[in-house]
Amino acid sequence: MSLAPDIRPAHVRRLGRQPYVPVWRAMQRFTDARAAATPDELWVVEHDPVFTLGQAGKPEHVLAPGDIPVVQVDRGGQVTYHGPGQLVVYPLLDLPRLKIGVRDYVCRIEQAIIDTLGDWNIEAVRRDGAPGVYVADAKIAALGIRVRRGRSFHGLAFNVAMDLEPFRRINPCGYQGLQVVSLGDLGGPSSLEGVAPRLLDHLAAQFGLALVDAPAPVLAPAE
Repeated sequence: MSLAPDIRPAHVRRLGRQPYVPVWRAMQRFTDARAAATPDELWVVEHDPVFTLGQAGKPEHVLAPGDIPVVQVDRGGQVTYHGPGQLVVYPLLDLPRLKIGVRDYVCRIEQAIIDTLGDWNIEAVRRDGAPGVYVADAKIAALGIRVRRGRSFHGLAFNVAMDLEPFRRINPCGYQGLQVVSLGDLGGPSSLEGVAPRLLDHLAAQFGLALVDAPAPVLAPAE
């Protein structure tokens, strides 16, 4: 896998902590409205507690949600959890313009996470047929993507310093008994601010992007 050769500007929008649905709807609007010349974007966010179920997700993988809402969404994959202490990045990229396909896109995201963990001497791997990044037998980052007319949305969720209990209420990513882990538990930083710049730099290197800070998008009220 070679890196994207042409450097293109990309806007980085830091949203802070937000409920899930308004950010999801804003991603959809951006993807549907963008023109051929629209620069790519990376949205960085931390979500309020929520379980999201992919468009072909099986409800039986949601075991006992309790007081955490469950939202069916238009990404691939099964069920996952988002919550405080998790770094979520949504790459809103024009894949044909970057001259990469969907499989390559997923591999590059995984590699950026693997390289980020390597900054703290943590060895991580990908698994065939199970997108995401793993340390030993535990999943530290999940991927759930959608590509529409060559434009990507949704993205990655990287466990930095989370309460992992909600993962026991689901079969994470559709796998019964799948273990999950946070970066802070492995000796890495326990703040999103300590991890986000490294991850963004590695994503930029994988996709050939020059990152430019931009204001956060305007979000509609939660549904």
